[in-house]
Amino acid sequence: MATRCSSILRTASRSRSIARTPALPTRPARYLATESLSSTSTPSPPPPPAPSDPKIGQIVESISGLTLLQAADLVTLLKSRLNIQEIAMPAAAAAPAAAAVEEAPVEEKPKEKTIFNVMLKSFDPAIKPKVIREVKALVPNLTLMEAKKFVESVPQVLKENLAKEDAEKLKATFESLGAVIELE
Repeated sequence: MATRCSSILRTASRSRSIARTPALPTRPARYLATESLSSTSTPSPPPPPAPSDPKIGQIVESISGLTLLQAADLVTLLKSRLNIQEIAMPAAAAAPAAAAVEEAPVEEKPKEKTIFNVMLKSFDPAIKPKVIREVKALVPNLTLMEAKKFVESVPQVLKENLAKEDAEKLKATFESLGAVIELE
């Protein structure tokens, strides 16, 4: 249905542009290199084929009288009324670029890990209260008893899916206390 609408609009715009341009009676629009300017006259373009249905002919005449903005509004209205969805056309320039990439051998570097899980592996029993306080500050939903149970059941994941910078800061904080932290 979308192709019919767009072909109708194209036909209407062509017929309108043909009707607007005056034909030059003595000069052709394009010349062959071997012809002289005064030797031939331009044959008029053949008239567009008459539609078999008079209703279609009326529609074409109506559409050919529209301005570009009105034609664009008509297209959007037809698309919404007829439930026609936009289809993205593939880019023609993408294929040659892909071929150029395939020709040159590129050494792939391993991707650097950017998201880490911070795991508390172990700590010195003498610094247990400091680690509990730090865990409780890190996870605000934990009570003091839950933080104590969490710390006593090491190895435990302190935080998941942290950015590299945040994970490094957290690791430095706990290591300054004396705990052993591992980034996964």
